[in-house]
Amino acid sequence: MKYKELYNESITNPAEFWKRQANQLKWHKHPKKIITPTETWNNWFEDGKLNMSYLCIDYHIENGRGNDIAIYYDSPVTKSKQKITYTELLYEVGTLADSLLKLGIRKGDTVIIYMPMIPQAIYAMLACARIGAIHSVVFGGFAPNELAIRIDDCKPKLIITASHGIEVDRVIPYKPFVDEAIHLAEHKVDNVIIYNRQNGLEYSMNEIDLDYETLVNDSEVIEAKPVKSTHPLYILYTSGTTGTPKGVIRDTGGYATALKFSMKYVYGVKPGETFWAASDVGWVVGHSFIVYGPLLNGNSTVLFEGKPIRTPDASTFWRIISEYNVVSMFTAPTAIRAIRKEDPLGSFIKQYDLSKLRHQFLAGERCDASTLNWLENQLKIPVIDHWWQTESGWPMLANFAGIDLFSVKPGSAGKPVCGYRIEILNNEGENLGPNEEGLVAVKLPLPPGNLMNLWRNPKRFNASYLNRFPGYYFTGDGGYKDEDGYVFITGRVDDIINVAGHRLSTAEMEEIVASHPKVAECAVFGVHCDIKGQKPLGLIVLSSSFEGDEEEVKKQIIQSVRNKIGAVASFKEVKIVKRLPKTRSGKILRKLLRQIADHQSYKIPSTIDDVTIIKELEQYFVN
Repeated sequence: MKYKELYNESITNPAEFWKRQANQLKWHKHPKKIITPTETWNNWFEDGKLNMSYLCIDYHIENGRGNDIAIYYDSPVTKSKQKITYTELLYEVGTLADSLLKLGIRKGDTVIIYMPMIPQAIYAMLACARIGAIHSVVFGGFAPNELAIRIDDCKPKLIITASHGIEVDRVIPYKPFVDEAIHLAEHKVDNVIIYNRQNGLEYSMNEIDLDYETLVNDSEVIEAKPVKSTHPLYILYTSGTTGTPKGVIRDTGGYATALKFSMKYVYGVKPGETFWAASDVGWVVGHSFIVYGPLLNGNSTVLFEGKPIRTPDASTFWRIISEYNVVSMFTAPTAIRAIRKEDPLGSFIKQYDLSKLRHQFLAGERCDASTLNWLENQLKIPVIDHWWQTESGWPMLANFAGIDLFSVKPGSAGKPVCGYRIEILNNEGENLGPNEEGLVAVKLPLPPGNLMNLWRNPKRFNASYLNRFPGYYFTGDGGYKDEDGYVFITGRVDDIINVAGHRLSTAEMEEIVASHPKVAECAVFGVHCDIKGQKPLGLIVLSSSFEGDEEEVKKQIIQSVRNKIGAVASFKEVKIVKRLPKTRSGKILRKLLRQIADHQSYKIPSTIDDVTIIKELEQYFVN
């Protein structure tokens, strides 16, 4: 079946289409209800029961694949490698799940996982899924304040962490960060489990702290507990325009169905092959395509603790692809831009046997045509940009490598994936024609795998996604379609910026900058970056009574953002200006600031308070 036929069937007969896809999974109780409408949304496979941990591990062992490799752990920062079979994975996950039960963790309880890219992070996720606990993985690059915000929102009984993480040139003190976050949070957890990596950071144990190895060594492998299809598998926080993160809730059955479908049709990967998503388990890519997608599809997945460069050089990606016979790989354009900068002629690529690699996927941020074309010329295989969100959990726009690979158009993320009716609307909710830029929205109902709701905040769920265009899910992105149906995503239409594939709120950064006692007013917005796509820039107006060292104020502001959000914010530049452009009502014109900073053409809005300020600002952005 070709893409067009498959897509049309998913739109005209979604119940039958997704029933057939769900049949690819081993259910403990097969669903009879495929789509159940709710007041604003749909539930998928509502009366079915299954367990994600079982699908990812036990199912393959029962089918004689226990000795196959489930996880290749490759850590150039620690100079260590590990091959973990499905049988070994069952032992690690099953004993940790038993340990969680002994600590009183039950179905529906929440558990925060704050871990580096080590196998124990995957064990923790699958152990939670095994007993029906709801995990919330927090990216290890976030500072204690950000972790505390998530503790107070999801109110976990338990945190699972490690002694430390390891970057190329520094150690990240996870355990001290957790201690500080617990101190800052109003909600208090019952216990903290710490995996001691034994090779870096000394730390003290508190009364609620437990040693990971001691717990699992005193436990037995337990069976997976079936849960309803609609039971939440996890909460994953994504940046919100208010500065407060949104807790996206993912179901189990619909998500498993969507991931199984995407592994086969979008990525074109067969059971037994190796798939690699070079991301982090703290992001949605890590959830969907480092952990759950590849494992439930019976693939070997690569867990990589390192960077695309400096580990030891720009050859790392190609070494891993060659060493583990990766057939399909997925990374962010930022990584490729970094590699290209270090190795513009692709000399490292030529040193490795990449003959098993069939497709190279890019996502997480907009991919420029130059980067895509360079990589395609180097690899001599299709390089495919695609697009999706934390909220969707799996691709929304793509190219179907599994059945019908159509032509790649540089700059486009492809065509709609099955189940997604993607339209371009104007501000009044009217459909726009080919090549007319507008707002990207998806006509309801959405296919399985998408967010169920926001954690304990249905009002914000409706306000964020449903209220602006009734009958549609509003993505928050702008874009357009061409005459052939290819969709081009142009970027966020709110204050969320994309830094190296990480969605970050400039509103949150701006609040921190504004809290400095010497700052009268400020604006933080995203500007172009050749490597990371975007980076945040802060403009500040100092208080009229300011006396002192301006450079010291800049350093203090930068450090404050780093302390409260983390190094992931990449907030490294502050400029002091006399004043900021505003409308007559006092609103700062951030879009105009971004256009000036990026040397783009712009129109001075008729609502601006004082046009002379524009000439003043231009001098600050002269190359």
